[in-house]
Amino acid sequence: MFAQIVECQAKNGRREELSIKAKNDVLPILQGQPGFVDLIALSHKTSPERLLYISLWEPREGGDSYHRDHYDTISDMLKPILKTAPTLETFTVSASTAHNLAVERAA
Repeated sequence: MFAQIVECQAKNGRREELSIKAKNDVLPILQGQPGFVDLIALSHKTSPERLLYISLWEPREGGDSYHRDHYDTISDMLKPILKTAPTLETFTVSASTAHNLAVERAA
């Protein structure tokens, strides 16, 4: 399983608008992609305009396909409410109790 982590910084006073757009506009796109597993949204306690979105994918090609086919369109859609361009990083999920994944251990 793989995770794509997108960090966004909403313009002052527009965090709620960003959250609503993510739920109403971005999530349906993600849910329509092959390999999409889940989306986790995180907000920062002391910097509420800073948001992280973790999307989980299995296999990785689903996330890669989403990134190739939809990421720029979504970034452009959110641009008016973002302070800076979102950043994206991809990670391998090595453990998850929520998804019953085990860490592979070298014998």
